[in-house]
Amino acid sequence: MISKFNKRTLIRWKVYIDRSKMYIGYIQFLLIIFVFIKSLGANTLTEFVFSNPFLSVPIILLVFVFCSLVLGYLDSKLGFREEEIRNHSKSNPVLMEIQQSLVELKKKVEKIEESTREKS
Repeated sequence: MISKFNKRTLIRWKVYIDRSKMYIGYIQFLLIIFVFIKSLGANTLTEFVFSNPFLSVPIILLVFVFCSLVLGYLDSKLGFREEEIRNHSKSNPVLMEIQQSLVELKKKVEKIEESTREKS
């Protein structure tokens, strides 16, 4: 039992939990929308949402998906994700080692190409 419960198992569990946080975040966001609508007090929108849940919940879900797609599209077009990955990779020691190895390989290839040109 103890041999199966090691560092790798804990890391795998952490990855599972981290992945699930994203989905839990979607649910939390939708719940926040309903709390916000409820906090608006007695008005037509609040009455409609809570008196017709079979109609209002799908509409809210569609609006949520549409807004999420628009925000994701804008995020991609403005390049936030790429910049975030670039900044994250600078602080990741494994990726820095890979980058250094690639730079060294590139220099070696350039030297080999240069020496073959000189021989020609």
